[in-house]
Amino acid sequence: MGRLFGTDGARGVAITELTCETAMNIGKAAAIVLTKQKKHGGKAKILIGKDTRVSSDILEAALMAGIMSVGADVELLGVVPTPAVAYLVKYYDADAGVMISASHNSVEYNGIKLFSDSGFKLPDEIENEIEVLILDTPEKIALCEGCAVGRVKRAENAADDYVKHLLSTSDLSIKKLKVLVDCANGSASATAKDLFTRLNIDFDLMYDEPDGCNINENCGSTHVEKLCEKVVQGGYDLAVAFDGDADRCLAVDEKGKVVDGDKLIAIISKYMRDKGQLRNDTAVVTVMSNLGFHTYMKNNSLSTVCTAVGDRYVLEEMLKSGYNIGGEQSGHIIFLDYATTGDGQLTAVQLITMMNEVKTSLSQLTAGIEDYPQLLVNVKITESGKNKWDKNEAILSAIRDAENAMGDSGRVLVRESGTEPLVRVMLEGRNADEVDYWTNKIADVVREQLC
Repeated sequence: MGRLFGTDGARGVAITELTCETAMNIGKAAAIVLTKQKKHGGKAKILIGKDTRVSSDILEAALMAGIMSVGADVELLGVVPTPAVAYLVKYYDADAGVMISASHNSVEYNGIKLFSDSGFKLPDEIENEIEVLILDTPEKIALCEGCAVGRVKRAENAADDYVKHLLSTSDLSIKKLKVLVDCANGSASATAKDLFTRLNIDFDLMYDEPDGCNINENCGSTHVEKLCEKVVQGGYDLAVAFDGDADRCLAVDEKGKVVDGDKLIAIISKYMRDKGQLRNDTAVVTVMSNLGFHTYMKNNSLSTVCTAVGDRYVLEEMLKSGYNIGGEQSGHIIFLDYATTGDGQLTAVQLITMMNEVKTSLSQLTAGIEDYPQLLVNVKITESGKNKWDKNEAILSAIRDAENAMGDSGRVLVRESGTEPLVRVMLEGRNADEVDYWTNKIADVVREQLC
């Protein structure tokens, strides 16, 4: 796997790339680094949550072994969303939290995300410290023996405690909407039924029967095609779709049209501003956000701040400048008043609460947001091709050609994924044919050079 951590923790094909040995070593090193300042007089306490992948149990066992072998206790949360771990770390007064999940990726992948005692994902320097301990100075990892080793217990009410937190962000008077919910056969399957039942709305669940192998399989926020059809067929007011660990949410309006993260941030930001709740009248987004989003925000006297791609960069800007909503086009939205990370079910609750209050359909709410033609092509690259695209003259030349051809009427964004062996080529502009031509032109050059 090379170095361990990408833009969202450690991730790879479970067992063969993200091995049990790697998981155990992450457990050891993370326990040492993250519990230097223990909250408790005795042993440190680390929470572990997981999604529904068949490999999650194996990696959970390996992490437990590593954590307890260096003297920290483990509290198992079971299957919960990633944002539940982030919330419960602080609520349970733990020293750190771990989530086992590969988010929106297919079942063969898995990952390990780490949270500090405050519920935030780790900054680069702390992840680097853990990496150095594992890869460069493993001799500094001291194992315990006898009664000094850690113990394990299960948190029986983890899912319920998290759902109560989500419910606390709404007035619970939502009674008039009919909602279709796609759980992606993932972590939301453990919480969505209870959450939406207690919201007192008319709802139906889809893809809420995980079998260990069907997470994100033609469902969830990366595959909303069937959801779009069923919203119209069933006469629903809207649908919401989560990803495998439920830290993302996309919506579908009553006409079957997808409402992505850009549009959700836009309409909720305006709603928050109108209620006096939007700090500095500003939302934080990434460079991937559609030009139509920025036009809508400007037309409604709302400001935006752009960061590099990745929720960690959005969060850093929010914390630095005091903003309270931000996120990504993919549906990873952070409500900093209520959460320390993106939360799909929290996004759904806020959206439904808003719609219930303003008495306006989702299609009407988003009618003013134009979609500029945008095309994203993911090019799978070889291991040897990693970290080379921005140093390859043929690729850089193709990018310059596209930028010169499109001028001010479009933009080009090429970047390497931090979680998968992919180079993402994205173009946006007013002319769809031009966008299509240059996106595929650049993607073809990437394939020639790095595949």
